[in-house]
Amino acid sequence: MSAASCLLSEDQVLCSICLDVFTNPVSTPCGHNFCKKCISECWETRGTCQCPICKTVFDTRPELKVNIFISEMVDQFKQKFSSSSEQRSAEPEEVLCDVCPEPKLKALKSCLVCMMSFCETHLNPHLRMSGLKRHQLINPVENLEGRMCEKHDKLLELFCKNDQMCVCMLCTFEDHKSHDFVPLKDKYEEKKLELSKTKAGIQEIKQSVELSQKNADKEKSVGVQIFTALMTIEEKQKMTEGQAEGFITELECEISELQKRSSEVEHLSQSEDHLHLLHGFQSLSPAPPTKDWTEVRVHPPSYEGSVVRAVSQLKETLGKDMKEVCDTKLKRVQQYAVDVTLDPDTANPYLILSDDGKQVKDSDVQKNLPDNPERYSTSVCVLAKQSFSAGRFYFEVQVKEKTKWTLGVARESVNRKGQITLSPQDGYWTIRLRNEKEYAALSNPPVRLSVRSQPEKVGVFVDYEEGLISFYDVDAADRLYSFTGCSFTQKIYPYFNPCPNDGVKNSAPLIICPVNHTE
Repeated sequence: MSAASCLLSEDQVLCSICLDVFTNPVSTPCGHNFCKKCISECWETRGTCQCPICKTVFDTRPELKVNIFISEMVDQFKQKFSSSSEQRSAEPEEVLCDVCPEPKLKALKSCLVCMMSFCETHLNPHLRMSGLKRHQLINPVENLEGRMCEKHDKLLELFCKNDQMCVCMLCTFEDHKSHDFVPLKDKYEEKKLELSKTKAGIQEIKQSVELSQKNADKEKSVGVQIFTALMTIEEKQKMTEGQAEGFITELECEISELQKRSSEVEHLSQSEDHLHLLHGFQSLSPAPPTKDWTEVRVHPPSYEGSVVRAVSQLKETLGKDMKEVCDTKLKRVQQYAVDVTLDPDTANPYLILSDDGKQVKDSDVQKNLPDNPERYSTSVCVLAKQSFSAGRFYFEVQVKEKTKWTLGVARESVNRKGQITLSPQDGYWTIRLRNEKEYAALSNPPVRLSVRSQPEKVGVFVDYEEGLISFYDVDAADRLYSFTGCSFTQKIYPYFNPCPNDGVKNSAPLIICPVNHTE
């Protein structure tokens, strides 16, 4: 019998109805084998006794008896397969195989078509048989019934954007008719991306907190030094005051003695009795010894070596910390750098664009160009080809050697004909330079900007969902200005205005630069 079991293939121990290893195998008169339960239910469902394999019809229902030979072969096959398998019994919190007898093994996959979870042994038919290979397998999960539509008993395959819920195919023709749907996989990827952004945001916050803690520790350290210096000053001051008070007390004693003797001398000098004067002078107390006070000095303590040094150190530390914080913030937004090129179809006829679409300047000469709806007719400005309607983006523009310019972003529907007004209410979020050193953010009303140095490269960062537009002096890593609380409902485009040449004073171009993340 063992020899026979070795010749028995895996296909011969599988029921062609349930596609699993035989349970109580029986043989039909035509010689085919099935699980007793499977063939019985099949005949009861169809109402006829027909072999599912060869289609032989039996006039009377055959008496089904367990095929002992096949049953023994199946038992040996199970034992052989079990001994070679590396499966183990499932732990309490793991998903169990729905087919295994007790103790159940750990499930490797769940089938969304069969609505069952399978261990390695019982998963095998899904990996071999062409019909089962088309079934959708996922990592094992519990409660597969929860993935079925309660109303239609169909698999939840779609996500309804209108009602923000998972639905089956039949739902799209009934309760959710005319709604907007996406496959669950697409919604999954979208949510996964959102979670990734959230995780990145949390990581940024953690880094900021760590940096803030580091800076706080530095400042506390310098603060302790200053406090120590102040305590030292107070001690030196008390010592100096004590020394001065001692000198004053000693000097007051000498003055008192001198005043007493002076009074005695004054009294004798007024006497006209010669004898009394001579006797009185001889009995006059000798002059008390006095100190040479011309050499006595109370030297004020020097504080320069303590306070000045501590304050200088604090100023230097704070300067370094602020530079480090600014550099970190700038690098954080630079990771959202995008490739931006100028759109010639939007450029004012007076502008000259480079062939690569990275530079723009005024030409003082109007070109003969078609007045298409996208083109600016009066203002010497141009938009980028790229538009953005979600997420974050960042780009940098060189403004070196220019005396005036305007940069920012604009929404798609802005007015491009005649004179335009640059304000958030009109769809423009910009900053500008005028008269070589006058910087302003064109909010309503405009805000004058204070800069530490003349920016040679300006960075523009936009967070569409947060409604945030920030401008940076790239070289100094300074934030120049931020528009906050903006509400975007349309596509937005990078906006560039090199302004008129003013002879040759402002003839330098605006240049879109590649972003250097390592700066």
